[in-house]
Amino acid sequence: MRRICSVLALASISLFGQADEITGARIRAHVKFLASDLLEGRGPGTRGGDLATEYLASQFALLGLKPGGDNGTYFQRVPLIGAEPKPSSTLSATVNGKTVDFKWMDDFTGVTREQQEMSTFDAEAVFVGHGITAPEYNWDDYKGVDVKGKVVVLFTNEPPSEDPGFFKGKALTYYGRWTYKYEQALAKGAIACLIIHTTPSAGYGWQVVQGFGREDSQVELDRGQAGLAFAGWLNKKSADRIAATLGKSVDELLKMADTPGFKAQGLPVRFKGAIPMKIRKMETRNVVAWIEGVDPKGKSEAVLYSAHWDHLGIGPAVNGDTVYNGAVDNATGCAMLIEMARAWVSLPRKPRRSAVFTAVTAEEAGLRGADYYARKPLFPAGKTVVNLNFDSFFPFGKTKDIGLNGAERTTLWPTVLEITRRFQLAIEPDRRPEQGLYYRSDHFSFAKAGIPAFSIHGGNQVVGKPDDFADTVFFEYNSKNYHQPSDQYNEDWDMGGMEQMARFGYTLGLTIANQAVMSTWNPGDEFLPARKRSLVP
Repeated sequence: MRRICSVLALASISLFGQADEITGARIRAHVKFLASDLLEGRGPGTRGGDLATEYLASQFALLGLKPGGDNGTYFQRVPLIGAEPKPSSTLSATVNGKTVDFKWMDDFTGVTREQQEMSTFDAEAVFVGHGITAPEYNWDDYKGVDVKGKVVVLFTNEPPSEDPGFFKGKALTYYGRWTYKYEQALAKGAIACLIIHTTPSAGYGWQVVQGFGREDSQVELDRGQAGLAFAGWLNKKSADRIAATLGKSVDELLKMADTPGFKAQGLPVRFKGAIPMKIRKMETRNVVAWIEGVDPKGKSEAVLYSAHWDHLGIGPAVNGDTVYNGAVDNATGCAMLIEMARAWVSLPRKPRRSAVFTAVTAEEAGLRGADYYARKPLFPAGKTVVNLNFDSFFPFGKTKDIGLNGAERTTLWPTVLEITRRFQLAIEPDRRPEQGLYYRSDHFSFAKAGIPAFSIHGGNQVVGKPDDFADTVFFEYNSKNYHQPSDQYNEDWDMGGMEQMARFGYTLGLTIANQAVMSTWNPGDEFLPARKRSLVP
């Protein structure tokens, strides 16, 4: 028995010992390059984006991973249309014969989704609360109202709740995401949709929304479907002028929208807009590489690692700086992806299942690259056992806990608990459930395809720091650096947390790759039907 235990121990060392291959020093080198000014903010369809993908592909090739892209390359072509709104965009509201003009970027922002150089609209408006149709929660903001050809005005987010059985309580569901609002407005026949922005309801400031209006409109070429003439946002000050037409304030409108039994209400307002766009076909790409498993049957199944390589490219100057470097978001995740691949490929004996490492494009434009890969994967969704996603890591050192939002929704949860115990990490609860972070990163695209998917994040208790340290630095980053040129690499960064989380992700993926049972979503989960469909031969 002692000999058997000794053999098992040696096997475990052989299997997981390669985690030591993952070092903060190596991660640092990748982050420093990917976030450098040379790459010009890694915008999709730009020289900087091409440089970033060439670098990632070269790293995978040097490590000996197999190419998983098109025609024997590491690149999966992702055809997009770039649609950049011009500053000459106009929006006005007419009330009782009096017209109010709104100022581009200061008062409103947004894009047309019609994929043409000029979109116009001139239509009546309807206030539709949160713009949600959710029969399972007995909630329909569009009930009894016809919005065809009209402009719908609404709030992002969803009705507040403490009841986990009603819109999942504090946790934001997909119904609360701005992407859903536009999708539902289009499905209901609206010509345009204006989201009223407030920082508490959105979870971020107006400066982030302004970024949406710069280059958020990248859409895939092959969709071939209608789009909103305008998918836009109004800031609170401007929206107050619209609310006043009903004798209300924005806060009072929000209270109305939050109330059960809310009924959509016509606004005595006619919106008129002209949205000129710079349209261009874009050639961008995902980087896909893989390592084959050793089991004759198991190697046809895969663990999928992902991180998005793109950021916002060159944009409006802030303090004289026009390069939106995206160091935290997401040079960090890409660097970790490379180093996890290094550890995996150096294993003396590979696990049962294969492993895919993909750096996806256009996450900042609405998860476009991940959506594309999910529809045209290297391994089908039904053969992909899990997606582990890596997006935005803070350089403040190791933590005592870890964020794994969404893992508890899958049958992999016992395995996740086992690995957290091995790493002596507590699991951090979602500290901002109202922001719906699960629906804001690439794993969501894979989840929609049925793949059990979640992101791995550093925790909130930083080793050697006060309890409130992580909250303080997160607020600092979110308010000053998120989607700004100031998201830059610094030499004084502590890479210990990234090393820790990459080792964790590698070990978790490796453990799953050796399990015999195919994973799925827990009973009742919103993604379980898609998983069942994916598993049908």
